Amino acid sequence: METERELSRYRLEQAQQCLQSAKILMENGDYKGAANRSYYCVFHCIRSILALEGQDFKKHSGLIAYFRKEYIKTGKLDISLSDIISDLFQIRTESDYDDYYVISHAEVQEQIQNASYFLEQTQKFLMDNVH
Repeated sequence: METERELSRYRLEQAQQCLQSAKILMENGDYKGAANRSYYCVFHCIRSILALEGQDFKKHSGLIAYFRKEYIKTGKLDISLSDIISDLFQIRTESDYDDYYVISHAEVQEQIQNASYFLEQTQKFLMDNVH
């Protein structure tokens, strides 16, 4: 179990680093990069929680589906987190793969705020349940 906790902590640190990177990128006008890092903050938060079960997935869609089924639909975590995942994933995908996708400063600020909230909820969940 200690190995799972260590992996969970490591992934949570990754999430924190992604959030910091998102803020720096936004401040420097790299809005697509900031959107990407905001999404990966949430991605690493989810992986941090799933590490405690020994779960991991090769595809983002599988990871998200499992997380929603086991943590959102069961009420372990608030349903608002599901909307955050959807929004961040969609914007990250569009900003990474759509050549002409434009994201505004205001949209990136919202993405970062959502990622920050997701991180806070993850930390609370982990403190209450494991760490």
